[in-house]
Amino acid sequence: MTPPPAGSLLVATDLRKAYGPTTALDGAAFSIHPGEVVAVMGPSGSGKSTLLHCLAGIVPPDSGSITYNGREMATMNDAQRSALRRSDFGFVFQFGQLVPELTCVENVALPLRLNGTSRKEAERTALSWMARLEVDDLARKRPGEVSGGQGQRVAVSRALVTGPRVLFADEPTGALDSLNGERVMELLTEAARSTNAAVVLVTHEARVAAYSDREIVVRDGKSRDMERVI
Repeated sequence: MTPPPAGSLLVATDLRKAYGPTTALDGAAFSIHPGEVVAVMGPSGSGKSTLLHCLAGIVPPDSGSITYNGREMATMNDAQRSALRRSDFGFVFQFGQLVPELTCVENVALPLRLNGTSRKEAERTALSWMARLEVDDLARKRPGEVSGGQGQRVAVSRALVTGPRVLFADEPTGALDSLNGERVMELLTEAARSTNAAVVLVTHEARVAAYSDREIVVRDGKSRDMERVI
């Protein structure tokens, strides 16, 4: 096995995960540097979403190693992994998963509020990120009052508001048309790179993977690092 590059922020080796008789991961490996965008590609059922969930500490692998910032995640308890997901990790999902009862700015500010930031300061920071994602004019609207593309940019703002070191994006444009998808990816990668955040981008679309620096293909639970042809 080729060792991960020096300076990697998040590294996984020989990950194995099964759900009953079904093998989801069968020796998968992964690494990413700060500021790097890595696309995880593969057909439906290949194990790419399971890989993301393991890397983010949501699902424990059955075996193998995951190291974040030099620390083995298996040594962390549930509270420590939850704290990582509130502070160091950000998440963007296919359907945004915004809280419908909250306004857009309240949704973006929510991770900060959960970390103890005052409402005024949290919303000030939230508005700043919403401006960068071009949705600050939607601050007082609720998710049901905005379009899919706008809602996904609100979700990206929420993912970035805590200044995460790793952004996990699981099919972030899967529910959008091509035009809105392109704009979301432009803004997401631009914003993440401006803060030197690493981006783990799960997708099955080549046009989305084109925004990455490197591609890892997962098939039958195994991963393969692909050379980018320029």
